[in-house]
Formats: sequence, C-alpha cells, structure tokens
Amino acid sequence: MDAATTTTAIADSMDYKVKELLKEVHIDQTPAVTNLVNDTVSAIKKSIKKISDDDLQVTSELAPGFVRDIGADKTEFKFKKPDSIKIGGSYSINCAVKPDVNVDLFVRLPKECFHEKDYLNHRYHAKRFLYLCVIKKHLESSRKFDKVEWSILQNEARKPLLVVYPAVKLVEAPGLFVRIIPTATSLFNISKLNLKRNNVRAFNQGGVPQATPKYNTSILEDMLLEDNAEFVKKTLCRWKELGEALMLLKIWAQQRSSIYVHDCLNGYLVSILLSYLVSLDKINNSMKAVQILRIALDFIATSKLWNRGLYFPPQGQRKVSKEEMTHYKESFPVVICDPSTQVNLAFRMTSTGFLELQDEAASTLKCLEKCTDDGFEEIFLTKIDYPSKYDYCARLNLKGHTEVHSSGFCLDDECWRSYEQKVHSLLCQGLGDRVKVIRINWRNTPSECNIENGLSILDREPLLVGISVSSLEKAFRVVDIGPNAENKEESLRFRKFWGEKAELRRFKDGTIAESTVWESEQWERHLILKRIIEHVLLRHLSLLKENIVQIVDQLDFSLLHGTKDPVSFSGNLLEAFEGLSKRLRLIDDIPLKISSVQALNSAFRFTSVFPPEPHPLAFEKRNVSRLHKLTPSCIQPLEVMIQLEGSGNWPMDHVAIEKTKSAFLIKIGESLQNNWGMTCTASEDDVDVFMSGYAFRLKILHERGLSLLKREIGNQSKQIYSTDKELFVRGQHASMINGLQGRYPVYGPIVRLAKRWVASHLFSPCLVEEVVELLVANLFLKPLPYNVPCSRITGFLRFLRLIADHDWTFSALVVDINNDFDPDDNKEINDNFMSSRKVDEGNTQNISPAMFLATAYDRESEAWTRFSPTSMELKRLAAYARSSANLLTKLILEDQTDSYRWECLFRTPLNNYDAVVLLHRNKLPYPQRLLFPSELNQGRHVARGNASKVFRPFMLPADMKRGTEELKNKLMVDFDPLRCFVGDIEKDLSTKFKLWYDSLGGDAVGLTWERECSKKRIREDAAEDEEADPVDVLKAAGELGKGFVRNIYLLKAPRLTN
Repeated sequence: MDAATTTTAIADSMDYKVKELLKEVHIDQTPAVTNLVNDTVSAIKKSIKKISDDDLQVTSELAPGFVRDIGADKTEFKFKKPDSIKIGGSYSINCAVKPDVNVDLFVRLPKECFHEKDYLNHRYHAKRFLYLCVIKKHLESSRKFDKVEWSILQNEARKPLLVVYPAVKLVEAPGLFVRIIPTATSLFNISKLNLKRNNVRAFNQGGVPQATPKYNTSILEDMLLEDNAEFVKKTLCRWKELGEALMLLKIWAQQRSSIYVHDCLNGYLVSILLSYLVSLDKINNSMKAVQILRIALDFIATSKLWNRGLYFPPQGQRKVSKEEMTHYKESFPVVICDPSTQVNLAFRMTSTGFLELQDEAASTLKCLEKCTDDGFEEIFLTKIDYPSKYDYCARLNLKGHTEVHSSGFCLDDECWRSYEQKVHSLLCQGLGDRVKVIRINWRNTPSECNIENGLSILDREPLLVGISVSSLEKAFRVVDIGPNAENKEESLRFRKFWGEKAELRRFKDGTIAESTVWESEQWERHLILKRIIEHVLLRHLSLLKENIVQIVDQLDFSLLHGTKDPVSFSGNLLEAFEGLSKRLRLIDDIPLKISSVQALNSAFRFTSVFPPEPHPLAFEKRNVSRLHKLTPSCIQPLEVMIQLEGSGNWPMDHVAIEKTKSAFLIKIGESLQNNWGMTCTASEDDVDVFMSGYAFRLKILHERGLSLLKREIGNQSKQIYSTDKELFVRGQHASMINGLQGRYPVYGPIVRLAKRWVASHLFSPCLVEEVVELLVANLFLKPLPYNVPCSRITGFLRFLRLIADHDWTFSALVVDINNDFDPDDNKEINDNFMSSRKVDEGNTQNISPAMFLATAYDRESEAWTRFSPTSMELKRLAAYARSSANLLTKLILEDQTDSYRWECLFRTPLNNYDAVVLLHRNKLPYPQRLLFPSELNQGRHVARGNASKVFRPFMLPADMKRGTEELKNKLMVDFDPLRCFVGDIEKDLSTKFKLWYDSLGGDAVGLTWERECSKKRIREDAAEDEEADPVDVLKAAGELGKGFVRNIYLLKAPRLTN
C-alpha cells in the first residue's frame, strides 16, 4: 500500500469515526425531544404571563444579601412582563451536544423597569437579579417543573441565571434543562458604557475614579446578546458541515477542563470564532467538518491577528477605528469583537487562559499529524483534566476566608477573579523559571445555594492550581540565586518577598548575592516545589497551613522501607557494581576472558520498588559491629549478565552448553574469592558473589544458545525462550530502559508506584515487572495529547488510565524506545498483531497474547505477555485500573485530606475472590514491605495454621553472638516462602483455581475457581465429587503452606453447570 493510499484510508477512517461520534453526542431534535422542549418553554411562558404587573413593586427585600454584596443602590422598580421570550443558543441552531443537554431561553427585560442611569453602580445587575427572583417564585409553584435552581453565566456572580428542569424525563435527552438568560436589548445608551468610563463610583484609587471596562462590557454583553445570537444562527446555518465543525470543537473543548472554563473558552465563543473565520473566507462550503476543525485550531494556535484583536469585516456597519482597537487591547488581554464592534466577547478571557488555549490547539494539531487514525482518540475521547494534564496540583480551601472580599465583592472585576490573579502573581514570582505554566481556576457555582442571601456562599469550592514544570533540572534546583548584594533596592525587594528564607551567600565564582536554599535529600527533591509554594502562600496570604493541600507526596508512603525511600541506597549499589565489573574484567585465570558485564536487575535502572539496602553480612571485611537488632536473615540477589570472549570450542548441545557455563561460573567465583577475598556461593544453576553489602548473581550469555527451543504444551506447539535467549532479551530491555531513565529522571518513581499498585491488587502473577516498565515508557514516548509527565502522581494516573482505556483487543501497543521503527517495521508488527488475533477469531476470551506489547527486541509480543495476562485477567486488571484512576482523580480535585482515602488506592478488596489465604506476617522475608495487614471477617473459615518456628525474617539476638562466618552461613539468598508456596500449589492444584498474590510483600493470596464444575461428572464419579469439594481443596492448599498459612476463608463455592 503506497503512502497516498494509506493517507486516504486514514482520512476515510477519521471521517467515519467523526460521523459516529456526532451521532452519539448530538442532541437529535426528534419529535419527543422537540415536544418536551416546546412544552417546557410554553409552560415557562405561561407561568411568566400569569405574573400580575399591575402593582407589583419589586424591592431589594426579595434578595437583600445579593443587592448588598454587589453594592447596588436605587434598585426598586415596578414589575413588567418581558418584551419577548425566545429560544437561542446551540439548540436553536441544532448544534447542542451531550453532556450539556440544555436549551437557552432569552428573556428580554422591559425598558420600563429601568432608569436611564441604571448602568451605574451595579443597579442593572441588581434589578436583573430581582427580576429573575420574581420569575423563580412563580415557576416554583408550577407542577410542570421538577426543580428551579440558580446558576451563573460564565462564572460571573453578578449575572445569575435560572435553570429549570422539566418534570417529564426523556431517555434521548437525559438531564435536559432550560436556562433562562435575561437580555437587555436597547436598555441604555451604548456610549455611556465606553471602556474608558468609570461606572462603579466605589472603584477608585486615592479618590481618582478608575475605568471599569469589565463592568461596562458585562452590561454590553446582555444588550447585544440577542443580535449576536441571531448573527451566529444565520452564519452557521448556511451549510451542514459548519454545524458539525461547531459540535466537534465543543467536544474537543469539553474534554479539556483547563480551557473549557470561565476565563477561556465556552460554546458561545466557539460559535463566534467559527463565524469570524467564515467572514474572512477561511472556510467554505466544500470543506468537511474535520477540515474546518483543523483550520480553526490552526488559526487559534498560530494566527498573528490575535495581536491586534479579532474584528469582523465591516458589512455596511461602522468600521472600528485604530483608537478603539488601542482601547480594546489596553483594557483586555484578548479581543474578539462582535459584528457591531461594540463589545469584546472575550472580555473574561485572561492571558494565561489564552496561552493555554493556544497550547492545546497546537498540541491537537500535533495529534492530527503524528497519532494513529489522525489522533481521533486523543482529540475527542481522551479526558484532559487538571489531574492528568498538570505535573503539580494544589487546592486552596478559602471557605469563610473574608480577605477574599475585604475590598468588596464586585467592583470592575469580581473579588474571586482578583484573588485568582493575586495567587497567580505570587506563584509566578516564587517559582520563576522552574515552571512553564501556572493555571488558577476558582469555580463559584451556586447550584442548590440561596444566593438571594448574598455572595459569601460562593467560596465553597476550593481554588484549584495546576502547574506544569519547565524541566526537572530547574524544578528540583536546591539554590535560587537572587540579586547581587550591591543592588540594594532589588535585594530589599527580594528579602521582603522571601522573608526569613532569604540569605546572603558567597558563591564559588566570588559573587555575593541574595539567595534561597531548599536543602533536601536526593530522593526528596520532588518536594522542593511543594515547600516553595507553601512558604510563598503562607507568607503573603493569611492562610492556615491546613488550607493549602498540595498533591505531591500523598503516595510516597507506598515506596518507603521503614521511614526512608530505599532508592537512596542506589548510589552505593552502582558503586558496588562498578567495582565488581572491574574485578570481573581483570580475571585472567580462566580459559576465556570476560568481555562485557551488564546489570539486569531493575534496581540498577531505578525501577525496583525496593532496591536492596546494603546487608551487613555481605561485605568483604567481616565486621560484626555492623549488625543491628533487625538484621535480615534474607538477601535479594541482583542478576548480572556476563559475556566471554568468542571461541569455537563450545559444545553444540543445549544441556552441554549450560554445564559448561556452570563450570565457568564456579571458576570465576573461585578466582574472585582467591584474588579479592570475596565470599561466593554456588548452586547447580547460579553463582552468587557477596560484595559491598550486596549479593550479585552471575549469569553467562552465550550467543550459540540464542535460537528458540520448541516445546510441546498441551495440543499447541508454543515457543519457549532458551536460557540464552531470555538473557539476551532481558539485556536488551535493561539497556533500553536504562537509557529512558537517563532521559527522564521521573520515569523511575512512576514505574515504582505502578509496580506497587499492580502487586498490591494481587496482579503479580499476571504482569511481570518488564511489562509495567514498558507501559510507563509508552507515556513518555507517546505523550500526546499531553506533554511528557514530570511528576510521579500525574504519571501514575496516566498509567492507570492507559490500562483502563486502551483497546487491547483491537490495538497493539508499540513501544519504540530508541525510535527504531520505520513504516515497514510498523507493518510487520501490525501483521504479527493481526495474525495473533486471527488464531482465536471466534473466541475473544482466549486471545493470545491478550496484551500485545511490541518492542524493537520483541516484535511478536512473546517475551513478556505471551501467556499472561489472559483475556480474563486483563479485563479484571482494566476494571481495577479504572476504579483506581477515578478515585485518584477525585482525591486530587475534591477536598479530601484523609490519608486513609489515599491508602485505598493500594488496598485491595478481598471479597472479590472466591477464597482467600492469609499468611503469617512474621514469616514474610521482608515484613516492613507489607503495606496493610490483611484481615477478613466474612465467608466460611476453613482452616487455621500455626506459624513455623524454622524461619524468621530477622536474625535472633542469640545469633548475633556467633562468628561472622557462621552468621553468613545462616544468610538465605533469594529465599521467598510465598514463591515456594505458590509453586507448590501450581504444581499440585493448578487445575482447581487461579492464584492472585502480591510478590512485593503482601500477606494475602486470592483464589478464584479455575473452571466451572460439571454436575454430570460429579454424579458419575463419587471420588471426583469428594475431590471437587471446595473445602477439601482449600484444606489441601493449607497443608502445602503449613507453617506459613495463617487462615483460609471460603467466600464463594464453585458454580456447577449441566
């Protein structure tokens, strides 16, 4: 297939998917939907019509708190019915999309209710609200409506609107509601709302009135709302594809919570933007919806017109003057003028909101260019919320914090928007070049709130901060250098900002300058940003420490070994490995010299959850004084692969090759022992070398053994790797992951969290650690639609979402770490994937491999996922990942500070298994690694076992009195009772049930019955009936783990089928 044919196929696929998506999300105006909308609107009109306007005098008594808080005076008026009531918004142009199933109803406020100077001092806003209060009171008395609530127009508290839910519910339009939006057509003289005028007398500096452009535009928006809605309707109804493009842009924006928000984009602005592009002839009726989408995104991301502002070409109307353009740009960071040129419709958009919009548009264009299927999934289906987008998130709980509105709730801007700017400014100054983006968002949603009593209730939601770091090197910097000591004025400002953290320092180059120092251990560097943010906010805002919640280290508990992160010992480990490598290369008393040494264990690439700590009995110099009370009796071996010089004298037989390797290893061990006094222990398969506190397990790779062996398994001939092939693949994997870790230092911590999660939910038998490393690698190699993750929690969340959302049945996951693949390679991988799916075409339950992971060294996904996870295991894994991802998202966004809730991410529900085996905690080889002790108080208790006295995880006090050699002999290398127990069960009882366990230190093993039992077989064979008794089977399992098994519970008996 040539490139042109491929491009056409992808475009056709995109068009098809877009059509299906629009069918899914578009609110189709079926007769049922149309009737419901018409009936609801008709009922609202009738209710309003019933309001008597003969002598209904409206005063501030209807909403005393609201009128007081916006600072309005002269708010009395005599109620008159609206001049008109008509449907507007997306529904009127048949472009409404789910989940916002709403209909906008424009209610034109009558001129008789207002005085000509009601544009002053929030009088208009007060009367507008009081008018709605009267309507609300009458709507609430109608049985046609389920409920009537307050909402706010684009998060502007002084402009509430009514949300009316009809009593009738419809499946086609779930949650449909009508928004009653007041309009103010021709109420005031537009010249009185000039951007340079002051119309809020309380807004002044030293008695000098200041211009109120935002306040003035807030009124102008209502005055011109109907005209602009009509203009959009005429423009976008010209051809079908325009409406489809509008819906696509809305879906795109809705998926991105950082831009679909009050200070950036909304559906109305999207429709105005599209109308503007039509007016410039950048869009024509020959274009498809996706082409229009691409043009709109490109315009947002790259157009130079944003610098001067967007102004519709004059069409018989007045042309905007250069002076007016200057006024607009001086008053607002972003300008999108309406066709009349009287109002800036983007007056709420901030400069940071606009930069975020441009960034998202640019990122989406990259998706269209680089992602498979033109990035359909990344653009329209991937949720880009604060938790997954930003590296650091923080919440400020400002409920009841009166400083927010100490200068008044509403002047030109509202107090909440001013506070957002204040926090943004402080964080920008404090974090400097450490960060790329700081996004502040404070939603003031009053649903189910009684805002008639005032605006102070609008602080219930926390203020949300999202931060993207510029680079980890800058973010983790320990010292910030400020102004030179000779610059007195700058130094004074620096000290005033930083307070006691500022200190005068002399640097290596002789410079004496102000500075701030954030001393921390290497493994705690990710906390530096947290400390800076906390210091700045506590110093400059009158907040309590508990009101600042930063999402940084809440999951660190899962990686600690005692009170310390064991990764802090990695420096010692690498030094020890370097020393061993040198010694191995220096050995000259073996027939073939050692040519290369490579570390295989994940501890060397910083991805081991628990890299080993130096063991006092594994040092060359024997020193009993190193021993402490909790000296482990077990030690983890670290695998090291060595290669020898080439030779033609190796045997051809596989078994003989392995025997020759063993002989070489024994000889190498003897040489190390003789030349450097190192302790070496040998078994039939391995040679372990003790050095600098670590146990290194030596393995020899011989290239002749790289060919695959074929073994018969059941009725199928499946390929099993030879020892050498396995070593080779592990070596390739280790070097690739090592390179990735070098490029992205945060990769290691994310992998460790991911591995801990996999193990804690008992998925250790399903996912080997290399699979987790590749899944996390994919987040860095193909980050779109995000940037590369720069924090452990963000990366962990994306890992969970990848497992939950990737279409494993129909899509391979290609992990191209070194950018090795060309189109032919990708075709080969795709062919391999398709052939793996064709084998079991009729049975999706038995697809093998269920998780197809292709890499440069393994294009057929045979190395790590050939046999597991199975389809059933992967389905279960995805369900757990989805649940954890939802919980983690909730914990980041909502006001949750309870540590137990965070722990729930790693607590697995034991009632999801058919039976549970609980183990003796003090018989685990590393009891400190146990996250949460497991207990069960349900199901049938089948067996209880006493703890063995043979094994203890720590040396006894009596042992400490013995000689070092004797103690070394008691040290157990690679002993894991859980692995032994699981191995015994799989050997004797594998046909009965499937095992789920935590290989990192859990004390529970979950069992699920492997297959349904047949009633017919049970009737035919009484002996098998006895054998199939679940209680007996579980007791047999308990016998296999005697001394290690504490309790066994049966929760669900196996199901019987005819």
